[in-house]
Amino acid sequence: MTIINELQLSKDLIRFQSVTPKDAGAIKFLSKKLKKLGFNCKILEFKGKGSKPIKNLYARIGKKRPNLCYAGHTDVVPPGNFKDWTVNPFKPTIKKNHLIGRGANDMKSSIACFAAAVSKFLQKNKNFNGSISFLITGDEEGFAINGTKKVVDYLKKRNEKIDFCIVGEPTNPNKLGEMIKIGRRGSISGTIMILGSQGHVAYPHLSNNPINTLIKICKKLKEQKLDKGNKNFQPSNLEFTSINVDNKATNVIPARAQAQFNIRFNNLHTSRNLKKKINLVVKKLSKKNKCKFKIDYHVSGESFLTKPNKTIYMAKNIIKKITKITPVFSTTGGTSDARFIRKISPCLEFGLVNKTMHRVDECVSLKDLKNLSKIYHNILEDYFK
Repeated sequence: MTIINELQLSKDLIRFQSVTPKDAGAIKFLSKKLKKLGFNCKILEFKGKGSKPIKNLYARIGKKRPNLCYAGHTDVVPPGNFKDWTVNPFKPTIKKNHLIGRGANDMKSSIACFAAAVSKFLQKNKNFNGSISFLITGDEEGFAINGTKKVVDYLKKRNEKIDFCIVGEPTNPNKLGEMIKIGRRGSISGTIMILGSQGHVAYPHLSNNPINTLIKICKKLKEQKLDKGNKNFQPSNLEFTSINVDNKATNVIPARAQAQFNIRFNNLHTSRNLKKKINLVVKKLSKKNKCKFKIDYHVSGESFLTKPNKTIYMAKNIIKKITKITPVFSTTGGTSDARFIRKISPCLEFGLVNKTMHRVDECVSLKDLKNLSKIYHNILEDYFK
């Protein structure tokens, strides 16, 4: 039986310049590694109109249930200026007991840790009672159109059951063992377009400046507190991310103005209800100021919460035992692919420390690599007892 070393596999995966949506061979490489362990691997490429084709991997060993799945992604964010790094971001380097490279933290090393844990588990448990699977995408850091979302649809059509899923995103703020994610806030983005009428600035009464109406709308939406949060979620927040008029002339009142926003919302709301709230404000103020309006929405995902069950508490105890830290259950942070997986399986998120994710000199401590692999291995042992 092949034994995978988490450090070596982390290095191997980091070398692939898989900046989303580019795969660069990472999925195929991982598939070959898992095949050597006995996994049945299926590379799934999905594409759609107006979106880039994406390679994904679903690998499974065993035919019985329960099926414990690990989910992750091989795509990474752009490294930025190579000169800002102390090393080449795609040439993994060890410095001061840390592995440095793009994806070392988010989240190629986590994939390597689970693969290493599985290889050790299979060495002693060749005929375990159940199945282990990997759901790996190349479209988590991008638009998430042809990634996990479509893999989940594929699994549903094939009646492929997952009984529990571990999503390996970096979840810990400062030290390994601090935090388990059991849910996430939802995310809805929107663009508000206000249509007025163009005119000369010296004759404002002959035109209708859409900027004035847009400012009133932005002010009103920011003043409205969505909620105070609850025991599982922090308060929902609306943030404007862009205001654009696209007018280079200083003596012309523009005909249109637009603003972009994003709302991260808890389980006190749905995207549908939030759209109604926003539409009401925009419609009322636009009508009052004799402007027309248009709103385009994009929903990345609804908020969700996984009620802690036996498996989640088991994982919590293992994490505490290995790290000597009692992890808290949390729903903080941005979105993750758990928002798609939770439709077919309960899940938790636990991975590395997220301090350096998306940053220059992204890194992971060698000690954390070993301990995360131990945690995943002990979860496998306890899950299939």
